[in-house]
Amino acid sequence: MSYKGIIFDFNGTLYWDSAKHKEAWIDYSEILRGTPFTDEELVKYMFGRTNEEIIKYAIGRQPEPEMVEKYGQEKEAVYRQMCREDEENFHLGKGAERFLDFLKENNIPMTIATMSDKKNLDFFVESFHLEKWFDIDKIVYADGIIPGKPEPDIYLIAAKNIGLDPKDCIVVEDALSGIEAARRAGIGKIIAICSEESPELYKSIPCVSGIINDFDEFDRSLFGLDSKIS
Repeated sequence: MSYKGIIFDFNGTLYWDSAKHKEAWIDYSEILRGTPFTDEELVKYMFGRTNEEIIKYAIGRQPEPEMVEKYGQEKEAVYRQMCREDEENFHLGKGAERFLDFLKENNIPMTIATMSDKKNLDFFVESFHLEKWFDIDKIVYADGIIPGKPEPDIYLIAAKNIGLDPKDCIVVEDALSGIEAARRAGIGKIIAICSEESPELYKSIPCVSGIINDFDEFDRSLFGLDSKIS
C-alpha cells in the first residue's frame, strides 16, 4: 500500500533532543516533588505530554495555571539554552534534511504535530529554517487547548491541515504516548524512530509497523516511489 502524506513528531524525531528534555525535567521534577523522575517515568509520562500534564503527574494533582506557566516556561528556557550550547548536535536528525528535500521535490503533503509550545516552535523554525519544507501555519503545536498525546486530536488536526484522511498518512514518532495518539487517530502507518530508545522498545507495540534508526533508512516506496534515498 502507498500513502499520500506524512506527519512528523518533532522532539526526538526530527530533532534528537530527548536527552536535553530529560535532563531539564529531572531537575524540575526534583524541585516539584523532592525526587527526580526515573528513566521509566520519563518514557511513560514525559515524552509527548504537555507541561501541564507532566507537572500534574509530578505533584499528584491538577496544578494551578500560574504554576504551569512558571515552571513550564522556566524549564523550556533552560532547555533552549542547552540546545544553543550544544552546537555539535544542534541540527536535525541524521538524514532528515535529505528526506525532507525528497518529500518537497515530490510534492508529498507533510506537516509536524508537536507538543512543544509556541515559543519552542518559533525557536525551532528560526534555528532550523523549517519554512524551507513546511507550511508553518499547518504545523500543530501545544496551544493550551489541544489535548496532549496520547489523545488523538493533534494527529487528526494535522491530517486535516494537509487535506488527507488519517488512514492515508504516515506518522513518524519516538514517544510511546505519540505512537498511541497516532493509533487512536487511525493513522495508516506508524513508524518508530530510535533516536533515544532501543528498537526493542517498539518491537512489542502492535501498531508500529516500521522501525528506523534514522531518516536515511526511510523507505520511499511507501509513497509509490523508489525505495532508496540518493
